[in-house]
Amino acid sequence: MTALPDVRSTPWAALTALVTTSVLLTACGSSGTDPGSGTGQPRSGGTLTFAVGSDAGCVDPQQVASNETIYSVRQIVDSLTDQDPKTGKIVPWLAKSWDVSSDATTFTFRLRSGVTFSDGSKLTAQVVKDNFDAVPRLGALGTLAEGYLSGVKSTTVVDPLTVKVTFKQPNAQFLQATSTHSLGIESSASVKKTPQQKCSDGVTGSGPFVLKQYVQNQSLTLAKRTGYAWGSSLWTKQGEAYLDKLVFKVVPEAGVRAGSLQSGQVDAISSVGRANEAALKGGQVTLQRRANPGIVFGLGLNNSRPALKDARVRQAILYAIDRKQVADTVFPTGTQPATSVLAHTTPDYTSLAPDLTSDAVRAKSLLEAAGWKPGSDGIRAKDGKKLGLTIDWVPNAATNQAALELIQQQLKAVGIQVSLRQLQITQLAPTLQSGDYDAAWGNITRADPDILRSSFSTKLANLYRLPTSSLDTALAAQAATTDTAKRKQLIAQAQRLIVHNAYYVPVVELQTQLGVSKRVHALNFDASSRLQLHDTWIG
Repeated sequence: MTALPDVRSTPWAALTALVTTSVLLTACGSSGTDPGSGTGQPRSGGTLTFAVGSDAGCVDPQQVASNETIYSVRQIVDSLTDQDPKTGKIVPWLAKSWDVSSDATTFTFRLRSGVTFSDGSKLTAQVVKDNFDAVPRLGALGTLAEGYLSGVKSTTVVDPLTVKVTFKQPNAQFLQATSTHSLGIESSASVKKTPQQKCSDGVTGSGPFVLKQYVQNQSLTLAKRTGYAWGSSLWTKQGEAYLDKLVFKVVPEAGVRAGSLQSGQVDAISSVGRANEAALKGGQVTLQRRANPGIVFGLGLNNSRPALKDARVRQAILYAIDRKQVADTVFPTGTQPATSVLAHTTPDYTSLAPDLTSDAVRAKSLLEAAGWKPGSDGIRAKDGKKLGLTIDWVPNAATNQAALELIQQQLKAVGIQVSLRQLQITQLAPTLQSGDYDAAWGNITRADPDILRSSFSTKLANLYRLPTSSLDTALAAQAATTDTAKRKQLIAQAQRLIVHNAYYVPVVELQTQLGVSKRVHALNFDASSRLQLHDTWIG
């Protein structure tokens, strides 16, 4: 899923290293070429039709956390900064330059002049302040944006094109956060709308495309913004986008998406699964892959549930899962089993592979020690109560159900009864916030390890209902230091605490795999493996 709520320089030399990330970008197909390389002369015009598997039910970039919807709404808004997917370096976008205080508490951005929103209003420091001041009021769907701005003391207008953001405590992650879609800048008129209005009606941005039509669970149409002239410094083309129109069609069935691409009804598709790879290889389609940084696909456990309060039960779940079998059976070719709570492409990732091996014998032993004895049906029980677990999931990736059905079998083999409960995408965040769940399947993409603090600190949303522990100390300390070596050490400590205590059960890394027609060129991933379509052209 990407689905839980997803999410760059600093005292420049000090914090650039914090976001240095290696990325995996490969392509396969009969030609062995990447659509991003393209051939011939780029040309303007045309419509790109993209089939995605799901719709988050919201078209506000600041509230959307599902990759398949981020692909489209990301094109509507610009961000203060951008992140180079090759180096992790933070580069100018709406902000032409910035300063960060030595203690990483104050961030001062100098904005480009002449930037306008599609309603004609101008980008000013006041607009940025309005955006950041409104984020804490987004509510259930704004978890990512709210987390990035947690601890803000003030946002101050220094002059019409200079804005200063001050935090109560050091916040080393914030510059990278300003490059994300979650902190994409919207017009003041949009900021004044309620979160619900922004979700249903959309927002006004300064981006290279403008929302023209949204039909929930059916389609989203964007049109080129005429006069656009303030793109990211990473983009190749200056000025307006090449494409006239983008159409995102919601096609839940993976096989239907693949068939539509083969027949030429659509130009690109999301979430290409293993079952469709062979059919798409060769011909006029290229498969384009990139590993997503951030928190891997796994089970977010509600640590306050009676059975799950016992670390031995959580650890038994962790050892009962055969990650390699899940990756090799369900997910696209090249998907890696999780070796930490963070994907290997995340800055400061630490391999904990020995702690994430499949060991059914150890899982059973842990459950025995916790007092859970197998019954006649093989399901364990204690004090007359069976050991059962309901896993909530949403249909925003074709692999979700198949992966969970396999995990269901693996857990049953050690005596844990699993029920699967499908939610609508819009139901997931409120369910997690309510605490009325046992476990939830998902992942969160972000090219900065501070995603651990956003997800696991008891001082923030604490969706997994963790108890206060030394993990809080490590997470707070990594956000407060500008010492890259020290931060790496603290992030490693946090990863170990999460895995060893099985607060979260990592399963597989998310690998974004797209199917792209060979007539589509320069369809580029950004640092978080979402899409940047300004430079994309059809020919």
